[in-house]
Amino acid sequence: MPRLGFGTYGRTGSEGIAAILSALGAGYRHLDTAQTYDTEREVGEAIRRSGLPRDEVFVTTKVAEHNLGPGQVIPSLERSLAELGLDHVDLALIHWPARAGGPAPEAYLRQIAEARDRGLAWHIGVSNFTIALIEEACSILGAGAILTNQIELNPWFRNRRLADHCASRGIVVTCYEPLARGKVGADPVLQAIARRHGATPEQVALAWELAQGYAAIPTSRSPERIRQNFAAQELDLSPDELAEVDALDRGIRSIDPDWGPDWD
Repeated sequence: MPRLGFGTYGRTGSEGIAAILSALGAGYRHLDTAQTYDTEREVGEAIRRSGLPRDEVFVTTKVAEHNLGPGQVIPSLERSLAELGLDHVDLALIHWPARAGGPAPEAYLRQIAEARDRGLAWHIGVSNFTIALIEEACSILGAGAILTNQIELNPWFRNRRLADHCASRGIVVTCYEPLARGKVGADPVLQAIARRHGATPEQVALAWELAQGYAAIPTSRSPERIRQNFAAQELDLSPDELAEVDALDRGIRSIDPDWGPDWD
């Protein structure tokens, strides 16, 4: 899984296809979509228009909570593949754990594992899973089955306990909201580090995330910002600079639905 991916939330319609094509042109080879984003069709169309071989683009989609019931996960992924115009995705995730009173994790985790076994997805993972849910998933599917846990994480929201637990389990952390909805660009510490490198604060945030061993999936509609974000991979922060960024944690989530899990 390429560690820097392009998020496609909000990248709908012709403008969305143009943004995804800009990302592929900039060098991104990981596209992140979801059943609830309504961008699967745009992702597939952009891949086709790009002319890139299918095996050069890593595609992630996420199974919506309303598709977690008995017998629902695999048909929902088949619909996703039809939207994408692909015969498989590289990674399928459970987007959110079912809320209280919904299907048990064993039911939908076994289904997504079956989707992998059928070749609908080459890898599987989860999103928004807490430490307790990660432990339950590992006990159900076995060690090594879960490629990633996609969680909110950025310099202003470190999510350290969960991220460290995933690392201890060999599960890659994928950072969503890696730029805190663009707000980190106003951080004076990130701005100061960026000035020293002739970079942008957003590049510093992404470089910090990648230096931790995380994956990140920023998005933008601006071709210039798309190129800038991709270039964050070239930014080499010093240990002192990494420590400066690590100290910026404000502990404030951007995504916190009232029906979400009991966060760590």
